[in-house]
Amino acid sequence: MALAGQPSLKGRALRLLSAREYSRAELERKLASFEEEPGQLARALDELQAKGFIDEQRVVESVIHRRAARVGTARIRQELQNKGLDPEAVLDAVAGLQATELARAREVWRKKFGEPPADAAERGRQMRFLASRGFGAEVVRRVVSAGADGED
Repeated sequence: MALAGQPSLKGRALRLLSAREYSRAELERKLASFEEEPGQLARALDELQAKGFIDEQRVVESVIHRRAARVGTARIRQELQNKGLDPEAVLDAVAGLQATELARAREVWRKKFGEPPADAAERGRQMRFLASRGFGAEVVRRVVSAGADGED
């Protein structure tokens, strides 16, 4: 039982979920310190999951929606894995993103640079920028080599 004035585990979880989507594993990590008796947190999360408040597919879609325009598939895969999501769901999400990776990388490159590299140092800088955003090496090479015209 929560102390007077202190929200219950379910209340804390709902407060977190009202701000953004969380996976069950994330909620377990965040709320573990508030658990007063073993199994209390699991029961609260089971109830929220049964009512549809915790939905791992929504977490995947939320991350993709928020991040796909700015980062590459590798970075999104890492974020999804860090959320403790089902590996199969992560693989499915990543497979869908790979088809659009080149176009997304071109758009990120265009917003940041907009013109082809003038020399080898600038080329390296542009390539490192895209790689740090999680875009694959082949995609990075194609985007920076193509330059502003978008041709390969």
